[in-house]
Amino acid sequence: MKQKRSPWAWIPSLYFAEGVPYVAVMTISLIVYKRLGLSNTDITLYTSWLYLPWVIKPLWSPFVDMLKSKRWWILSMQLLVGAALAGVAFTIPADWWLQGTLAFFWLMAFSSATHDIAADGFYMLGLTQHEQTLFVGIRSTFYRIATIFSSGLLIGLAGALQVMTRSIRYSWSLVFYLMAGLFIALWLYHSWALPRPDEDHTKEQKNAAAIMEEFKNTLVTFFQKPQVWVGLCFMLFYRMPEGLLAKVSALFLVDSSSNGGLALSDGEYGLVQGTVGVIGLTLGGILGGIAASRDGLKYWLWPMVAAITLPDLVYVYLSYMPSTLLVINICVFIEQFGYGFGFSAYMLYLIYYSQGEHKTSHYALCTAFMALSMMIPGLFAGALQEAVGYRHFFLIVIAACSMTYIVTFFLKIDADFGKKAEK
Repeated sequence: MKQKRSPWAWIPSLYFAEGVPYVAVMTISLIVYKRLGLSNTDITLYTSWLYLPWVIKPLWSPFVDMLKSKRWWILSMQLLVGAALAGVAFTIPADWWLQGTLAFFWLMAFSSATHDIAADGFYMLGLTQHEQTLFVGIRSTFYRIATIFSSGLLIGLAGALQVMTRSIRYSWSLVFYLMAGLFIALWLYHSWALPRPDEDHTKEQKNAAAIMEEFKNTLVTFFQKPQVWVGLCFMLFYRMPEGLLAKVSALFLVDSSSNGGLALSDGEYGLVQGTVGVIGLTLGGILGGIAASRDGLKYWLWPMVAAITLPDLVYVYLSYMPSTLLVINICVFIEQFGYGFGFSAYMLYLIYYSQGEHKTSHYALCTAFMALSMMIPGLFAGALQEAVGYRHFFLIVIAACSMTYIVTFFLKIDADFGKKAEK
């Protein structure tokens, strides 16, 4: 390695930089468009399409590996994300705000997905195997910190600026300019802090034909696995209730009471969903990982299915009963904790399905189906909600939970998978 830097100098900031644009595209955009007066139908339709870069990410990941170094891709994408954030900030006050912001959110989404590819690859090149194991928790922790910072503090800041400026557009524009400045600072810092691993420059270059042949073999072996159709149905439908709920629940929290929403301010939303909810999600995920590592995925599969579905009932309760901010926080914490615990089964199954030859490429394909499982329900979730109202929509979500149980029933999983090996 030509330049040795402590992993502490770049791992935390790199994964913080990975989390911020994803939250901006998937969460902050919802609140911005809601505040700017867009309908739930349009919001969920437009923002669900922004999942597409993560769906098709495996198609161009080989070319990221072939063209330029991963360090170059990281720095270039951070610069592009900064430009996209500045573009959103510039176009929010304009008359053509919808077309302009959507164009820059698309640029941000593709840049963020490409940054994910490069950062995850660079993590393996820039660290020894021992360091990779040591810092796996650190990288996920700082990704969660980025989530709290973006969906908690920044949305809360937008609410405070609205009180000061009396302008929704101006306040959100300032927040996005702040995020753009942050990414320029991250780009400058990483230009210095990122190491220069020899493997990132001297690796054997493959031509496009060789890459396409390798990708073809990856696809063929992926669809030749045992229980392939059961596995694909599980990947696509296990999270169907969450795919319907994710965007609409955020809109429900901030929608006016006359529309059946809870009418939270941006500051209150930042606390409820962006802070308390993220903490619940993180704790649930940690507990799910610990449980599965002790007794195996098969042992905990059905408790995890119950955890990811039954807590959705809190939104039925919130839509029918008047609730204080404390009650809303408790309900969102319960739902997100259950989701984090139940999502562990999904992620472990992706690892289980990807075992064998081409496991890295197969796992990338699995994550594409994971993104697709959220994208498809989200496309029509807003239209469905506006057609039936929040109360009936949340009842439909509960009914959709049956798909989670059905696709799980047909799975066949090795009873020892996930267990800690006995000495």
